[in-house]
Amino acid sequence: MIFIDPPYWPAHGTVFSHLISDTSVLELHAFAAAAGVSERAFDLDHYDVPERLYVDLVTAGALPVSGKDLARTLLASGLRIKAKYRVKSVTSVLELRWNAFLPGHRELGAELLRRWNEPHRHYHSGTHLLAMLEALDRLTEGDPPRTVLMAAWFHDAVYKGVAGTDERESADLAHSRLAGLLPAADVAEAVRLILLTATHSPNPGDADGALLCDADLAVLGGSPAEYARYAAGVRCDYAHVPAADFTKGRAAVVHQLLTLDPLFHTHRGRGLWAAQARANLTAEWVALNPPNATAVR
Repeated sequence: MIFIDPPYWPAHGTVFSHLISDTSVLELHAFAAAAGVSERAFDLDHYDVPERLYVDLVTAGALPVSGKDLARTLLASGLRIKAKYRVKSVTSVLELRWNAFLPGHRELGAELLRRWNEPHRHYHSGTHLLAMLEALDRLTEGDPPRTVLMAAWFHDAVYKGVAGTDERESADLAHSRLAGLLPAADVAEAVRLILLTATHSPNPGDADGALLCDADLAVLGGSPAEYARYAAGVRCDYAHVPAADFTKGRAAVVHQLLTLDPLFHTHRGRGLWAAQARANLTAEWVALNPPNATAVR
């Protein structure tokens, strides 16, 4: 169901309401699109809508509730995003991480953050980068290898929504920006690791490749609500693709992920995410292939 609180929050010369779903981000996006609310108004788990739209949204079916009740509903739904994952907070946290990781190179860090925060990104944003860095912390008890961290920072620095090309151009960017900044061997290793994110299939014994790929796919092992938010973000990233084409392409991606053996390459990654990832992917596969789809084994 869709909920809206009273217009109360001031900004840009007006006051705003919050529009949420207690079911899924996909439901929220569908309702907002049908009501003519711009995607630019979406902030990870809610839409900020100006006062002039309040009556129209209630008429369209949004249930009016108090601000406190809306907050409680969002929290109970499991769709609420923690404050640190919102754009401003994410940027601040990433700045701190970059400056601790590679002090004295603020301009490069600022360039990468500008890229990660480009307006056309939804899932492939600074939020994904931060989640990936945190996943690396979990996999390594807070001590990821230097080249793996560098590869994480650059792995989607170029993002145009073209599989294979994005990874290659991100690797090229890393090579151009890091040449002379890091030892040549470290640059070459970071480039190699970035290219691995196109397939997530490191060779046996490639410990650093396994770490990077597991961290990149950790989102697959989130709670069902977190996975739904990830899937909705991916759809937004490919909003330019017609629905039928997207469904076909997304089904192929889910099929490929389900057939990866193993899906996670580190022992810790398998323990943390493998079972839930398979459940999430299987549920999406069935949703993309109704009514007689069967899980890929």
